[in-house]
Amino acid sequence: MPATTATSPPGSLRLLVVDDDRRMASALAQWLCGLGHHAVAAGSTSEAAKAACRGGWSACIVDACLADDGARAVVASVRAASPGAAAVATVPRGADVGPLPWADATSSLPAVDADLMEGIQRAIRVAAGRDASASPPAAALLGSHPSITGILELGSRVATTPATLLITGESGTGKSLLAREIHRLSGRRGRFVEVACGSLSESLLESELFGHVAGAFTGATADRDGRFLQADGGTIFLDEIATASPAMQVKLLRVLQDMQFEPVGGGRTHAVDARVVLATNEDLAALVAAGRFRADLFWRINVVAIEMPPLRARTSDIPVLATHFLRSAAARSGRVVEGFTPAAHDALLGHAWPGNVRELQHAVERGVFLGRGPLVEVGDLPAAVLGGPASSTAGRSPAALKQAMAEPERQLIVAALERSGWRRDVAARALGINRTTLYKKLKRLGMDVAALEPAR
Repeated sequence: MPATTATSPPGSLRLLVVDDDRRMASALAQWLCGLGHHAVAAGSTSEAAKAACRGGWSACIVDACLADDGARAVVASVRAASPGAAAVATVPRGADVGPLPWADATSSLPAVDADLMEGIQRAIRVAAGRDASASPPAAALLGSHPSITGILELGSRVATTPATLLITGESGTGKSLLAREIHRLSGRRGRFVEVACGSLSESLLESELFGHVAGAFTGATADRDGRFLQADGGTIFLDEIATASPAMQVKLLRVLQDMQFEPVGGGRTHAVDARVVLATNEDLAALVAAGRFRADLFWRINVVAIEMPPLRARTSDIPVLATHFLRSAAARSGRVVEGFTPAAHDALLGHAWPGNVRELQHAVERGVFLGRGPLVEVGDLPAAVLGGPASSTAGRSPAALKQAMAEPERQLIVAALERSGWRRDVAARALGINRTTLYKKLKRLGMDVAALEPAR
């Protein structure tokens, strides 16, 4: 555990500390909290993955020696939910862990306070530079379908105005990415601050948004700036706004009306100049009618509303998005991955993507991280992409289950044969198998290629 001689850097950070030695992770997180940061400890990769999904992380501090390449997976999970997050690798002194392409900075263990804080700040600077030099997210991550170009055109028109924006749409459609693009287009020099309202209790959300003073509640050992104050001069993005409690809705209404608030336990009023963007995957009008959301708050935030379309309504964007995610994942993993096999490409196009862009991203990342060759193959993709959700087979007889599982394989083989001009050897290579294996599959599935092939 670091000594306590370091002073807190300006600005409060959200930090995820991951180490399979839980005591070390907890001690480090506690020390960072003492400096005024919001730090969470995770003692395993699975626990870290769950915490990563909350989003809004400034950086993750990850043990580089986690088993089974766990550190890389943790960083990928954090960046999937928090694209701008920095990564600090903690390395035992004298250990040779090889190159760490996923890390923005390294820090030696046992941690020394000044060295660790310098590493965190260095990683954040590197991450900021990486984001600044990257392609605009609208082109790479939102797509080029007419529905998306129309949304981007509307976003560019309102970006420089002070209007409050409400972004709606299913989970995973890219609401956060659109908010970031609007912030980029706004020309505001302040930060883009994201808050996942649904991941915090009412008391924690109030402290997270408005900050608190020392002694405001048990554990509040120092003053802490809230997210609204951090977003002064920039943009604050409130995701999952429908989850806010009635009491929190009242507080938000006041802030949105005059952009003034008091920290928890404090009497001083702060005034900020922040652009407010809110998002939800629920029908707020229906919640108002049901008495679960304040009508006055709804009309206050429903100034400019933008609905993000689901990925299944814009399938032409799937290849572009998948290619972007592949390149990003390949760069993070340090592998050379050139693309997808035709069968994998067809599987991506044929899936309904109930999880939308986020599900596509995770599917492609899995294919890159688990694949071994220069192309992502069908077998590298999640089972749900190949044959639908596992839950769809619940309650079926063994024979029906076997038939349901065989159908996607049969479709992939037929598609490969059609593209190859019904040449078995070419189709086998496209599927990533040898010709003998293809013959065995055809026999097992009862497929007569001569009968399937169209007459010439």
